[in-house]
Amino acid sequence: MHGTGKSDSPIVPVKPVNKAGRSAAESVEGSGGTKRNAVQQSTVRTQSRDAVTQAQDRIRGATNQNRRNKFTALLHHVNVDVLRWSFFSLKKQAAPGTDGVTWDQYAQDLESNLANLHARVHAGTYRAQPVRRRYIPKTDGRLRPLGIAAIEDKIVQSAVVALLTPIYEAEFLGFSYGFRPERSQHDALDALAYGIKTRKICWVLDSDIQSFFDELDRSWLIRFLEHRIGDRRIIRLIQKWLKAGVLEEGSWIETSQGTPQGSVVSPTLANVYLHHVYDLWVQQWRKRHATGDVIVVRYCDDSIVGFERRQDAERFLNDLRVRLEKFALRLHPKKTRLIEFGRNAAGDRERRGDGKPETFNFLGLTHICGTKKDGKTFQLWRRTQRERLRAKLKEIKQALKVRWHLPLRQQGPWLGSVVRGYFA
Repeated sequence: MHGTGKSDSPIVPVKPVNKAGRSAAESVEGSGGTKRNAVQQSTVRTQSRDAVTQAQDRIRGATNQNRRNKFTALLHHVNVDVLRWSFFSLKKQAAPGTDGVTWDQYAQDLESNLANLHARVHAGTYRAQPVRRRYIPKTDGRLRPLGIAAIEDKIVQSAVVALLTPIYEAEFLGFSYGFRPERSQHDALDALAYGIKTRKICWVLDSDIQSFFDELDRSWLIRFLEHRIGDRRIIRLIQKWLKAGVLEEGSWIETSQGTPQGSVVSPTLANVYLHHVYDLWVQQWRKRHATGDVIVVRYCDDSIVGFERRQDAERFLNDLRVRLEKFALRLHPKKTRLIEFGRNAAGDRERRGDGKPETFNFLGLTHICGTKKDGKTFQLWRRTQRERLRAKLKEIKQALKVRWHLPLRQQGPWLGSVVRGYFA
């Protein structure tokens, strides 16, 4: 196989579209360990899941009847059954927020806690707590801020997201893949690969919105939500989460813009914001201004746009900058690039003496203009980003140091699972 440039990792051809189903629900341990308790808990969880399904079906039905209707009564769907489902959908081992309460601690008196929470939510006395800020390292050496919410905030946020999902799934466009049901990073990568291979793509715009979650304008977000959500109680809940602030090293910090990255509700809010700011605009731009083929794939604030003609690409980039500025956003100067890429890129660049085509990164993979075995037919290749691969190898090295005293029959299966996960 022929690719361009040296590789730090094995290069694999694009796979067919993934058809893998959603991962199974996380299991939850019974409180007493007896068969009877396990059966009771399973029954309760089934009832809770059915309550969520029924609520979503009713909302979906109303959405399908009239796509422009505002939903003026949503909060009544947030009952104890839905809150219980939300609780069981959380990760048991997640770090606690500013309240210091873990999943297991809240579960000790679950029914009483949920009844109390339900009463406060519907009485309007529920108060969102500040998120605990935690920093995690990025592959480029910088730190990414994450907000860890209190457990009751997670429960209510998860319930509200469950109600908003059928409303916005009827609106979101097909090229949006991030944080949506039945869609994954693999689906986005497959769509991009298919578009590059089958459409007349010669130029690729790799764009990234700088500090999107931190810079998102809350007043615009609320206006976008109010297009469909007429229940002021739901809007007030979202405003409470946005205004709760951040607790960092014991000090409360007020935040006037953005949404905490890492919270349950943030991905949904981000998609609503970008649906209005980016997706709908791109759809109209493509119809009105494009003179050649155009493909779009967006995963949250990271997007790839492919063009047949360079003049379209350059005009789109200029128009996109202007569009984002209207909504307090801007493109990352170092992560936004327009490159020549596609089936004709290698030949055109060779004739001009410009060298091999550049590569671009998307969702952790480097995309490369390569060829099949015949050395002539275009083939899109993908490999793990160099920075991510090095970080993973360093992580594996540290894990092996912990295990090197174990017999090979124990080390082998663990390392084998790591390698299989990488190639998957």
